[in-house]
Amino acid sequence: MKELSWPEVSARRLLRQGLADPVKDASPADLASAMAGVHAQVLSAGEHSLALRLDGATRTDVQKALWQDGGLVKTYGPRGTVHLLATRDLPMWVGALSTIPAAHNVMPEGVRLTPGQTEEVIEALRRVLTGAVLTMDELSEAVVAETGPWAGDKVMPAFQDMWPRWRQAVAHAAHRGALCFGPNRGRKVTFTAPPAFEPAPGRGALAAAYLHAYGPATPQQFARWLGTPVGWASQAFGELELEEVAYEGGRAWVLAGDTSAPAAPAQGVRLLPYFDAYTIAGQPRELLFPGRAFERALSRGQAGNYPLVLLDGVVGGVWHQKRSGKRIVLTVETLEPLSPAHRHELDEQVTRLGEIMEGTPELTLGQVTVGPHA
Repeated sequence: MKELSWPEVSARRLLRQGLADPVKDASPADLASAMAGVHAQVLSAGEHSLALRLDGATRTDVQKALWQDGGLVKTYGPRGTVHLLATRDLPMWVGALSTIPAAHNVMPEGVRLTPGQTEEVIEALRRVLTGAVLTMDELSEAVVAETGPWAGDKVMPAFQDMWPRWRQAVAHAAHRGALCFGPNRGRKVTFTAPPAFEPAPGRGALAAAYLHAYGPATPQQFARWLGTPVGWASQAFGELELEEVAYEGGRAWVLAGDTSAPAAPAQGVRLLPYFDAYTIAGQPRELLFPGRAFERALSRGQAGNYPLVLLDGVVGGVWHQKRSGKRIVLTVETLEPLSPAHRHELDEQVTRLGEIMEGTPELTLGQVTVGPHA
């Protein structure tokens, strides 16, 4: 049995998704495929994630791929969270996500949609969004007109407001290929229908994409990343030709024959934005967030809530920014003092961030203090 170490796995993951060196002659869609989706709960963070991995790219390049060229689509992906996906991959994503068993509806009786109502809302969304771009208010009026007053009952508590009942089905509709995001209309989010396509058998294909980007992995890790029952994930692995490997004291799987790793360990400094896919999908988390990083850079074990400083493939600090016009004030806090080489690379990455976000960066460097009550 082939054995892979954490340094080998870290190096190959970084290489495959453009974090070892930015990828040349590739599009934002190419990298979105290589990453198995890009988190975009904060759209500017998703733009940063992609542009960072592409040689010379800026957020404008990502925006063009999303809103003009059509190479990317903004929609609900793994765990029902907002992602940027390669449009060409939608048949796979919808083919996989639409087969995940419905999770238990936590809404109380009298609030939740019945299975029949959910189907009615999804089909209504498909009809009203075809050829249209609607704000949430416009979409709500259209859905209620297509279904009935029950869909518009404001029964869902949300952000000191009440949302209409039909909104429970939004992520389900995206997973069925009926809905995606359109370009903002001022400050208002819009929705539209994705380009026409036929869903493909996607469960095994999605597992293969995940394993190529983040393997070695187990069905349990795939299930956690995707937000699906372990049984479903195990069946997805069962559709593939896999190879078992020894990995950090346990066993995991890669695609058959895919056991190569770079000879040199991961090196360098990277400034990763909120919800960057590398730190959310990468396992084991205790190796990706070693020592004090596990305490400082995670929120109750959950990755994504802080922009992260990546040092030689592992988390070595956090950073944040304040923007005013073109001016971007960056505060970088590392868990340990930086070596001269890392300090030089940090300056380069700050300059690169300014290019990506099309602003003028200013750096303040500090050091994180993590105590028993931090």
